[in-house]
Amino acid sequence: MKLVTLVENTQGATGCVCEHGLCIYAETANHKLLVDSGQTDALIGNAHLLGIDLSAVDTVILSHGHYDHSGGILPFSQLNKSARIIMHQKAPEPHFNGDRYIGIDEDIMKLPNVELIGGDTRLDDELFVFSGITGRRCFPQGNLKLKMLAGGEKVCDNFAHEQCVVISQCGKNILISGCAHNGILNILDRYKELFGSYPDYVISGFHMMKKDGEHSPDEIAVIEQTARELAGLDTVFYSGHCTGESAFERMKAIMGDKLRALHSGDEIIL
Repeated sequence: MKLVTLVENTQGATGCVCEHGLCIYAETANHKLLVDSGQTDALIGNAHLLGIDLSAVDTVILSHGHYDHSGGILPFSQLNKSARIIMHQKAPEPHFNGDRYIGIDEDIMKLPNVELIGGDTRLDDELFVFSGITGRRCFPQGNLKLKMLAGGEKVCDNFAHEQCVVISQCGKNILISGCAHNGILNILDRYKELFGSYPDYVISGFHMMKKDGEHSPDEIAVIEQTARELAGLDTVFYSGHCTGESAFERMKAIMGDKLRALHSGDEIIL
């Protein structure tokens, strides 16, 4: 199976645009798939540069209802009007970072090929989507600024709109999560509950980026404890986007080759 990081915060392949966002392209035996779409139309130019035909994509799955994962959907829909666009039913609800709106463009919901799902959904033999992640151990501290509306008031987001994709191919399971807002350890607990074991590969941001200064001692404790637990699994992790370079390096020091970096234009063959 081939996966390509079409959009990520850092440049990989020469000429590929990077932006604060994430878009993963996957080719399986039966699908050409996008998980997320980045923040802008960057996926279109990057796909052209990398020889990927977006008009052949049959499925788009949105990991959660934030602009930096959904912003490419409308530009993509001008090239491809037939692909299924699958998102959690709570993804279109308003989401905020403090007072700043960070939800999806309302025009996305006018597209006729959008499908809203409410929970664990088997799409076919290759694709499974799950949500319902309720654990809170090693919860990413950056979530504390993120809000949703409840009863007309802004309250802490519970990330019920977050969903994860499992691709099954050649006896291997690949778990893809956009930002792991619910915490990657809690996502893996939910995965094990569903599948009885851990995935072979994980592609995900870890939402540990700190834009406004150094990590606090509490944040460092969460980052390092997460890395120690991940290091104990027989799973390879590819991460970037909202993980942040500082947190990535801390985790890499603990996880070694079990943690690998994502960059715009990178190709992964599994």
